[in-house]
Amino acid sequence: MGGAARVGHTPLPGIGVRYDLVTRERRRLSVIAHLDGSRTLNVHRKDDPDDTALCLRLNTEEAAAVVDALLPSHHSPNLLATAELGLVAERIELSATSHWNGRLLGDTRMRTETGVSVVAVLRRAEAIPSPGPDFRLAGGDTLIVIGTREGVGVAAEILGRE
Repeated sequence: MGGAARVGHTPLPGIGVRYDLVTRERRRLSVIAHLDGSRTLNVHRKDDPDDTALCLRLNTEEAAAVVDALLPSHHSPNLLATAELGLVAERIELSATSHWNGRLLGDTRMRTETGVSVVAVLRRAEAIPSPGPDFRLAGGDTLIVIGTREGVGVAAEILGRE
């Protein structure tokens, strides 16, 4: 695959989480995952990445339909359709300057505070499934979490602590 897309995220307290993507064609997209489960998709102008060329607000069902169109779940019957269960699964990246860099997963109290579970950690080319509370976090880790939309938003805030 040529030119992997860069993805970043920014917690938006009281709103949700904004995910930013720069494509191999240097186009900037952002998706705001709102606490109510809706999504706002923004396509930014090529000549001015701070200006939005297209903005779409999608409800939960519309967002799920777009995801299904991009990554059809019917091709893989073993995938869990979390949206129908009121759950979301998301990736949260731990920055290199994170407060949690070098600390234990249990120290975040994320599951206790948010009800969100960390189902895996991606570190470099390795996937660590079901990390326990004694798992030591590192900057650059990507945590795969599952929980309610609100819980995942709060988890992103906790993990975004510098």
